[in-house]
Amino acid sequence: MKNFESYIQGPLPVVVEFYADWSDACNRMQPVMEEVKEIAGSRAVTLRIDIDKNENIARQYGIYTVPDIAIFKDGSMIWHQNGIVAAHTILDRLMLEMQ
Repeated sequence: MKNFESYIQGPLPVVVEFYADWSDACNRMQPVMEEVKEIAGSRAVTLRIDIDKNENIARQYGIYTVPDIAIFKDGSMIWHQNGIVAAHTILDRLMLEMQ
């Protein structure tokens, strides 16, 4: 993804799902991320980054297993959790950053 750095440097918090198409766990995260996007609305950006197509980004942020959900603010990763994560967990953390 060419614009990743510009997204995470922007004024809004960014929720990123690092994923791989071959991962069943990542497939189960897709509706969770859709829920996060719907609830957060225009107060946050949500992205999905395929680690197989964006190895350099994954390596830069130490992402070696998927799914890995991360929140970026002001260009820095401020939180991340590996594995399947409930929408309310992501949203609770995101709300802290939007205050």
